[in-house]
Amino acid sequence: MQFDNKRRIFGAIAGPLLAILIWWLPFEALSAEAHHLLAIMSLVAVWWITEPVAIPVTSLLGPTLCVLVGVAPVDKAFSNFANPLIFLFLGGFLLAKAMMVNGLDKRIAYGVMSMKWVGDSPRRIFLAIGLACMMCSGWISNTATAAMMFPISLGLLEAIRTMMAANGKVIDLKNYKYATGLMLMTAYACSIGGVLTPIGTPPNIIMLGFLDELAPQAPTVSFFQWMIWGVVAMALYFLVAYVVLWRMFPSDVSHIQGAREFIRSRVEELGGWTRAQKNTMIAFGVAVVLWVAPSVLSLIHGPHSEIMKAYDSHCPESIAAMVGGLFLFFLPVDLKKGKMTLDWKEGVEGIEWGTLLLFGGGLAMGSLMYTTGLSDWIGGGIKEMMGGQPSEILFVGVFCVTCLLLAEFTSHTAAINLIGSIAIGTAVSLGFNPIPVAVGVALASSLGFMMPVSTPPNAIVYASGMVPITKMIRSGIIIDIIGVLLITIPIVLLLVKAVVGG
Repeated sequence: MQFDNKRRIFGAIAGPLLAILIWWLPFEALSAEAHHLLAIMSLVAVWWITEPVAIPVTSLLGPTLCVLVGVAPVDKAFSNFANPLIFLFLGGFLLAKAMMVNGLDKRIAYGVMSMKWVGDSPRRIFLAIGLACMMCSGWISNTATAAMMFPISLGLLEAIRTMMAANGKVIDLKNYKYATGLMLMTAYACSIGGVLTPIGTPPNIIMLGFLDELAPQAPTVSFFQWMIWGVVAMALYFLVAYVVLWRMFPSDVSHIQGAREFIRSRVEELGGWTRAQKNTMIAFGVAVVLWVAPSVLSLIHGPHSEIMKAYDSHCPESIAAMVGGLFLFFLPVDLKKGKMTLDWKEGVEGIEWGTLLLFGGGLAMGSLMYTTGLSDWIGGGIKEMMGGQPSEILFVGVFCVTCLLLAEFTSHTAAINLIGSIAIGTAVSLGFNPIPVAVGVALASSLGFMMPVSTPPNAIVYASGMVPITKMIRSGIIIDIIGVLLITIPIVLLLVKAVVGG
């Protein structure tokens, strides 16, 4: 906490001072608009990293300053706050909130843990917790998943402590290896699951937005295409995390007496499927079908057929998400009482407005960097630093590792906003297909496993007192290195290029 306060104070002072310095320094290669934008971006970058004010506030401050100093007119500066991808996220948030309000998320989580293969084996319970976290976070936010799964994991550990005490073995959960491992698995799996879909975590959708804005000539990445490499990346990340955590934090017993009964009792408390849960599944299923339909139609009729053009025109992915999300307000639970699957108050409270503002602000600043020529100037500088014409593997590797390192010490959404537009602009400048580096940067940002400040799931489990920071760093650095060098870079250079071409 003391470190966070010092970081905020430092940022509050350093950000404006750096902006003033850049404003007055001569940059003859830049236009006046690009020069002024560079000063504003320096302030925004420092404040995104140090957070003297909330990140969404900084995201609004950047475009506001751009209008005030004449970098861009107001309609241009704020147009990206209505980007269609924001409504893709909005629909996803509504579906996620309905899952949480109606208990569907817990039903899925306990459903996984109650499977027969889990039983009372600590190793299988460890695996089941991770799978439940990963499956949920592919569709609802990583933070929401961690907030849901954290008390479930705590309850399970407390039950284990009680069961062992009944058998004459006293354990302190704060110094118990298995407890540390289970907490870390809960956090890491929530972050890993986010790579599955474009809506799984903000960096994914932010990079897709940057591609649309900064590389309009690049092929459009569909929901289904993302899931092709998302499934592979998620499975490999999870396998590495599971092996590393289990080897570092194994259980000292082969069976946990009473674990099966504990999980079964929780499932029984949920009761049968409610009408609201069934309706939520219907709305979610509608959205998924609409998201996947273009890929099916493309295979049947061809990517340039009239039916594909009509579908893309009338039902793009953002509209598919809104159809599913809005459907929740029309599916009745109790017609006599006028009760629907999701009411407006629940829906509004479930929307992560801060994330939407951060997304809009990041797109706004990235778009202005492109139109003013600032991204070309920065890309040219990076190009020279890499020797003029670097290999694609070096180019992708540098940006993936840079984003990962930045994401370890600030939020992954702030890291992606700082690195994303520069990565795409530099790729275009070098003549590379920008999609692989965009996907690589997004995937790498989800590998922040070393520090409590890296991701909200890390912070949540760290607060339990069962995760010493040294153990988080030791396990996190191993998974980070393997994840970025042996999984992320090969995936984007082989699988992503094979899917999108180029």
